[in-house]
Amino acid sequence: MANHASARKRIRQTETITQRNKHFRSTTRTHVKRVRAAISAGDKAAAEAALAMCTKRIDQAVQKGLWHRKAGSRYISRLTSQVRALEG
Repeated sequence: MANHASARKRIRQTETITQRNKHFRSTTRTHVKRVRAAISAGDKAAAEAALAMCTKRIDQAVQKGLWHRKAGSRYISRLTSQVRALEG
């Protein structure tokens, strides 16, 4: 257990940051899954709408430092090319 006030504060801050990171990480994954589900269903309109939100969430995750910027770009690029490949 922490013995100094500064160490106790760091523990509190870590809990807050962990909760925030968990929220952004899970919402980003959820949006990626929604895009992939729309792609597998073959619904181009839904996939494009989901991709717009997904791109925003991925950019936020990169900005928060949860994902590396190249990983974010890779996800966006691959999902975009898969949505564009849909006929419809």
